[in-house]
Amino acid sequence: MTTPSGASDLTGRMLIAMPGMGDERFEQALVFVCAHSDEGAMGLIVNKPSSEVTMTALLEQLSIEPEAEMGDRHVHFGGPVEMGRGFVLHSADYSSELTTLQVDGTFHMTGTLDVLEHIARGDGPADWMAMLGYAGWGPGQLEAELTQNGWLVCDAAPELVFRTPDPEKWGAALKSLGVSAHLLSAEGGSA
Repeated sequence: MTTPSGASDLTGRMLIAMPGMGDERFEQALVFVCAHSDEGAMGLIVNKPSSEVTMTALLEQLSIEPEAEMGDRHVHFGGPVEMGRGFVLHSADYSSELTTLQVDGTFHMTGTLDVLEHIARGDGPADWMAMLGYAGWGPGQLEAELTQNGWLVCDAAPELVFRTPDPEKWGAALKSLGVSAHLLSAEGGSA
């Protein structure tokens, strides 16, 4: 599928923020694209855990009693849009009775409270991460940022998204493309 601007559909792929993007919220960000069309794009940053919000505290605030062990698992900063809104990016083995976006055969996203209730009971998805907020782009905005070398694109994999430590995800995504983080420059060039 191609968008009108000629960019491929990026749904289910990862955006790797390039140095020098100019927005510190996206510095070394790795964004999972949940939806991309000619109407815009929506994604979740998967490598920026909140320093303040733990899953235990979030569940307590929502009056959900955790039966499963949450440990010190943190909620992630999903992006700068609607930061009071929560999302769970998870494996395809779970689907909400209310609403789940089936991104592809590997990843799903649920933005309703029931997924947190299932996670708290221990019968939710096998792999998951909770986020507050999301990254959003209007029509043509993401395509323009790609043209201006703001992002690299790589395939998404559960190992990268759910099992790689957050501080290592950006570099691991670059490595999946054969790119060394040490060789990247904030200065763009043209031939």
